[in-house]
Amino acid sequence: MRIIAKAPCRIDLAGGTLDIWPLYLFHPGAVTINFAINRFTHCTVEALDSPEIRLRSRDLNTAQSFGSLANLDATPKPCLPLPSFLSRFFRPGSGFSLHTDSESPAGAGIAGSSALMIATASALNRFTGSGHGLEKIREIAQNVEAQIIRVPTGVQDYYPALYGGVSAIELGSGGVRRVPIGVDLDDFNRRIVLCYTGAPRNSGINNWEVTKAYINGDRKVQRNFGQIAAIASGMRTAVEKADWSEAGRLLRADWSHRKGNVPGITTPVIDRLVTLAKRAGALGSKVCGAGGGGCVFFLVERGAQERVSRAIANAGAEILPVQVAPRGVTIRKGARTE
Repeated sequence: MRIIAKAPCRIDLAGGTLDIWPLYLFHPGAVTINFAINRFTHCTVEALDSPEIRLRSRDLNTAQSFGSLANLDATPKPCLPLPSFLSRFFRPGSGFSLHTDSESPAGAGIAGSSALMIATASALNRFTGSGHGLEKIREIAQNVEAQIIRVPTGVQDYYPALYGGVSAIELGSGGVRRVPIGVDLDDFNRRIVLCYTGAPRNSGINNWEVTKAYINGDRKVQRNFGQIAAIASGMRTAVEKADWSEAGRLLRADWSHRKGNVPGITTPVIDRLVTLAKRAGALGSKVCGAGGGGCVFFLVERGAQERVSRAIANAGAEILPVQVAPRGVTIRKGARTE
């Protein structure tokens, strides 16, 4: 048996970091807004005729093998923790090979690791016949990722990978709910510019520092999160109404408040790109994910996509052509390789 799964990465528009428990519980009506993009993560699981477990990451150019699941259990620090931890959770009854790949640059901030968690968990779910639904897969992926990075994880990154499209992720005492937002994708896709600065960052550290500061009573951080929550609520309304001028204004406001949360969330390179993009027709800009490098997203005026892309590329950043991915994770059976 051979199972093949792929799941899309995402761009976050507003409300990021607010999705980490328990931060959203302190802001009634908290929501995050994001959309899936056609940069995918991939996982292939195939049965072997032996108890051996073979793990390989194509994008990391890394592989590791174990004689059995018991050998994997006894390895405290596997060199490929993501497939290793998920394999320990799903515990296939026979040997298998598991290969992963990602179209997200390292440390890009477009939720490549979370999307890969969804792709890999979905493939193993089908491979083992576990029968978990999408929400349970989200819960498993989130918990296992926290075990790997050893700090709390946000919830928003898993939903674009699961469902695709443009989403409002509602966060409250009753739990988390994903609400799709209908958007004219032909129009919206012409307003998206994404670049990679080539400077990876560690989102777990940045997010954890912010979370600790909030819980420890840092009034400045708490006030900023109040503003971020209000901005995210406004962003939802703007996107629902296709009011891109207002969405751009809110994007700028979100980025401004984010920069007040954590020193190092921006860099001189990012600041220069934001300035150049604004001159070329960007309505708003923000770093994807937790900041400090990685990808920068620009919401641009209709007709300015090429002009903004050229200005950014001339400044040395790598343009990543993307569009909204309308579908989330897909899983299929493939012919067994020899």
